[in-house]
Amino acid sequence: MSLVVHQMETVAKTNLSMEKISTTKPSIFLEIANLVKALNPQTISTERKEVLQPLIDFIRSKTSENQEIRINFICTHNSRRSHLSQVWAQTIANYFQIKRVFCYSGGTEATALFPMVVETLQNSGFKISAISKNDNPIYSIKYSDNEHPIIGFSKKLDDDFNPKSEFAAIMTCDSANEACPFVPGAEKRIPITFEDPKVFDNTPQQAEKYKERSAQIATEMFYVFSQVNS
Repeated sequence: MSLVVHQMETVAKTNLSMEKISTTKPSIFLEIANLVKALNPQTISTERKEVLQPLIDFIRSKTSENQEIRINFICTHNSRRSHLSQVWAQTIANYFQIKRVFCYSGGTEATALFPMVVETLQNSGFKISAISKNDNPIYSIKYSDNEHPIIGFSKKLDDDFNPKSEFAAIMTCDSANEACPFVPGAEKRIPITFEDPKVFDNTPQQAEKYKERSAQIATEMFYVFSQVNS
């Protein structure tokens, strides 16, 4: 009888723990959460971690002062790498329950969010719908039922949609990094560049290479936000 009671108490405690987890864990869509859990930051080299460290330091300084964390990911056309970075950073900040994080993206010129980026994110579990359809479509990108969607469209880095001050400018491509030695209003300017999947457009490897770049960016954003409270 005592064994049964003990088992019942154990089950009750387990259920209580699960209830606490379910109420405190972020409500990221299950498919995305499973993908995030499978990310392996151990694959990031020591040299690359040094590149990521200034962003970690920026986020830590803001959280320690209980300030909003604004991050603008910048690339030339704001069509591929900058959007992948914005979406994954916002999502993984939520996953780690880092509060008051607001992620943006912009370019040195405006073009359009490339369709393969949309497809790659959809295949990762994001729910994406077009708000407007024109030469530069606007997308609602959802990673959770209970969070505001990320609004994705190509825009210049100083667009009214983006912050004007007190933000970190993350340069995600070499050309933007070289073209913008100074980003107006940026509190920090941090180069974290990625190889461009565009070189594989219209090739048999296109989908694979976009998935590969998305996974790299997700892994590095996972590492960044995992270090904030460590």
